[in-house]
Amino acid sequence: MDVLFELREAAKRGRDPTCSDGTLAILMETAARIGATNFLEIGAGEGLTSAALVLRFGGRAVAIENDPERAERARENFLRLGILEAVTLICEDAAAVLPRLEGTYDLIFLDGAKVQYRRYFPDCRRLLRRGGALVADDVFFLGKDMNAVPKKRKMLAEHLGEFRELLAGDPSFETKFYECGDGVAVGIKR
Repeated sequence: MDVLFELREAAKRGRDPTCSDGTLAILMETAARIGATNFLEIGAGEGLTSAALVLRFGGRAVAIENDPERAERARENFLRLGILEAVTLICEDAAAVLPRLEGTYDLIFLDGAKVQYRRYFPDCRRLLRRGGALVADDVFFLGKDMNAVPKKRKMLAEHLGEFRELLAGDPSFETKFYECGDGVAVGIKR
C-alpha cells in the first residue's frame, strides 16, 4: 500500500490526477459495505483506483482506458503493484466496450469522459448486480448553477445534469449524492 500511496501522490501533482482522497474513501466504504470483489472502472487513467480496490478487497477488476499512454502507465502500475494478473486492462473507447461486456460487477466506478456518463448509464445498469454500486465521480464538475457555467461548457454541464437525473430518477437505484470534491454519486441497485 505504501507504493500505491506514493503513486497516488505523484499522480495528484501530475497532468492526469487520480480521484481525490475523499472520493477514494467513499468508494472504499461503499465497496466494503456491499462486499465487492468484482470491479469495473470506466476511465482508469493510470489504474490507481482499480489498484486500490484490488489491493484492499482482492478479487478482479476490468479497467477501461481509451488513452494509450495512460493505459500503458496503468499496466506498468499493475505490474509494479503485483496485481497484473487480477486486472483486465482494455485500451479502447468505453462506448464501444461496454455493450460487449457480459456478466455482472459488484461495483462500477465511472470516472471517464463526463459528457458520456448518460450514454454509459444503460450499460452500467445492465452490468451491475443487484445490491451492487454505481459510483460516479465529478457529477457536479461545473457546479449546480447552470447560470454560473461558462457558455462553452454548458453542454457538458447539461449532460452531467441529465446523468444525475437519470440516476436519481431510476427506480432500480437508491441514490445518494456527496459534496466531496467535484461531487460523487453512489447508486445502489435494488
